[in-house]
Amino acid sequence: MNIFVAGGAGYIGSSCVEYLLNHGHEVTVYDSLIAGHKEAIDKRAKFVEGCLSNRELVFDTVVKGQFDGIMHFAAFSLVGESMQNPGKYFRNNDAFGINLLDAAVEGKVKSFVFSSTAATFGLPDKMPITETAPQIPINPYGESKLIFEKMLNWYNKIHGLKYTALRYFNAAGATKYFGEDHNPESHLIPLILQVAQGKRDSIKIFGADYPTPDGTCLRDYIHITDLAQAHMLALDSPRCGHYNLGTGNGFSVKEIIEVARKITGHPIPAVIDERRPGDPAKLVADSTLIKKDLGWSPEFEDVTKIVSSVWDWMQKHPNGYNK
Repeated sequence: MNIFVAGGAGYIGSSCVEYLLNHGHEVTVYDSLIAGHKEAIDKRAKFVEGCLSNRELVFDTVVKGQFDGIMHFAAFSLVGESMQNPGKYFRNNDAFGINLLDAAVEGKVKSFVFSSTAATFGLPDKMPITETAPQIPINPYGESKLIFEKMLNWYNKIHGLKYTALRYFNAAGATKYFGEDHNPESHLIPLILQVAQGKRDSIKIFGADYPTPDGTCLRDYIHITDLAQAHMLALDSPRCGHYNLGTGNGFSVKEIIEVARKITGHPIPAVIDERRPGDPAKLVADSTLIKKDLGWSPEFEDVTKIVSSVWDWMQKHPNGYNK
């Protein structure tokens, strides 16, 4: 298949590009490089530098490219920033995304796979979270992703665009060649490992009095290779749908720190700080539906393997993609 990947220079997009190429697909990466890295683009892929706001370039690339499928990762994703600058998120994640949807229709693209998020659920009442749980986002980032899910539904009803929305829980891990390099970094595992690198004195734990076994928040971590597998399965599926992506295993902040200590051999000092507003005690996925419908089978359910893959990549790329 010939696949257009919006945001293919980003953390998750780059691993999906690699996975697609390894499985014999042709890939064109479209990325503004505002948050992505040119070094994160697999050299086997074609590359077009551009923003989704450039309607003419998006149409020209998609229509002329005669793509079988589109994967859409191009979004801003910092929850805290979205609470300070909501316009940036609704403009980029929704308004500019309309250009890609219109181009998909014009180019007669057969399949559209959207990178969504568990943030669309807000603060769910029940765990693990199923696809039918109420979607009540508590920040503009989650709201922007939910809006795009709704737009996909209307484009399917009106134009027949077949789509799949994949709601990630905590994306983590690295492949041999591609890993996480954000500025600023906001994800727990690389922040912990930066202490072992000597880039931070300690790791902050935001709240240790939650109703969990050790008092710290529980999260469901999913390896980027398992995410990539789900995206490729969604491309081939004749179904339209929304699927949760997680392992169904919840690991606490303290547990992740302890795993990192064992892997790195570093003491990794931890400092207890106040809770952050809006942090749920637990966020764990029920991914039964995607396993049943698409035959998805995650390879990295052991969090030790996930943390090890990040540490291996960070040791080879101590300054990320910046040599």
